[in-house]
Amino acid sequence: MKDAHSPKEDGREEFLTARQLAAVLQVSESTVRRLAREGRIPSVRLTPRLIRFNVKAVFKALDGISRRAQRHEEEAQDDPQLSFADML
Repeated sequence: MKDAHSPKEDGREEFLTARQLAAVLQVSESTVRRLAREGRIPSVRLTPRLIRFNVKAVFKALDGISRRAQRHEEEAQDDPQLSFADML
């Protein structure tokens, strides 16, 4: 069985639709589209309505986001004073 995350035999990368990526990430299709619109995950827009996602690039982006959030949380625990951003 071929893994959806690996490149094809001819070296080309696999690009998924929003629906396919939503199934892989176990989120809704609208969540995938929102993340792309906000620039939180990389996407390739083929036409105004057609969008594709490289799974490796998406996982790499999401991993970076989670690491930044974790680092921010650790820094917040070290500093007893609230920042302006914390109050909003």
